[in-house]
Amino acid sequence: MEEKYETATRVPGLNVRTRLLSVVIAMHNEEENVQPLLEQVRTALQGINYELILVDDGSTDGTVKAVREQLDGCTKLVILRKNYGQSSAMAAGIEAALGTQIATMDGDLQNDPRDIPAMLQALNEGQWDLVAGVRANRKDGMLLRKIPSRIANRFIRNSTGVRLHDYGCTLKVFEAGLAKTLGLYGQLHRYIPVLAALQGARMTEMPVRHHPRVHGKSKYGLGRTFKVMSDLVLMVFMQKYFQRPMHFFGPVGFLLLAAGIGINLYLFVVKLMGQDIGARPLLILGVILFLSGLQFVLFGILSEVMMRTYYESQDRKPYQVRQILTAKNTRA
Repeated sequence: MEEKYETATRVPGLNVRTRLLSVVIAMHNEEENVQPLLEQVRTALQGINYELILVDDGSTDGTVKAVREQLDGCTKLVILRKNYGQSSAMAAGIEAALGTQIATMDGDLQNDPRDIPAMLQALNEGQWDLVAGVRANRKDGMLLRKIPSRIANRFIRNSTGVRLHDYGCTLKVFEAGLAKTLGLYGQLHRYIPVLAALQGARMTEMPVRHHPRVHGKSKYGLGRTFKVMSDLVLMVFMQKYFQRPMHFFGPVGFLLLAAGIGINLYLFVVKLMGQDIGARPLLILGVILFLSGLQFVLFGILSEVMMRTYYESQDRKPYQVRQILTAKNTRA
């Protein structure tokens, strides 16, 4: 059963003048959407200290020209050399952002920038690191978009334990410190909440408006389902075993080793009893299991060495400190 949400509304008098908000929008072949998009953003964010960062992800139409004609003092255009994909384009925009808070949204007019002030207020008042949008009354096709998305959302939620309703909604507001450490690449933008959870982020969600696409062509289809599933395997592994890969490879390896050794010992006893084992498929299975188990164990050891190198060579820490309190800074 579809969950119902009230749409978010703009909060009058939101006091955000002292902080800079960076709005990052990745665009690919959205020429017709440029002008109405910029008009909507400028209207929605009146009274807010913001910069708008548009990232052209290798467009082959007139998107870049349309943006250049609309540039003003608050707008920045980042042009990528080729089409790298939405995750890389978002990462480029976040890297270029100067704000202390960052909002991301799509460039196809389906997200509504009027929701950003309310999300920004929730971020500030709730002491959250991330506020994610949930598309209320989603205006997409049922068979090709809504049903696959609903299934994927539930599967991701159950697999990762990150309890959000809409992982595919690009409209999000972050603290810049979190956004710049997400490590976006490949197609991981749909797993931003999971990446944030790996950083220990405090997050919430709120309903946002969603509009049907008017101009341009959707970049999504059923073909991305397999990419979503592949990335999910990576996310689950990173979430559970990134800092301790031997805990994943070790048990599997030792189980296969034990099975292989058991089969081979059995065949050794059979051989001692005078029976021929050279043509028995069980011998091949035993050898394969033994070698596979050995490889898993060795791969686990190599992975542990790589993780140690990853942290020590870059002077990275396997933890992040949110806050340090002393008697002095806890006094009223």
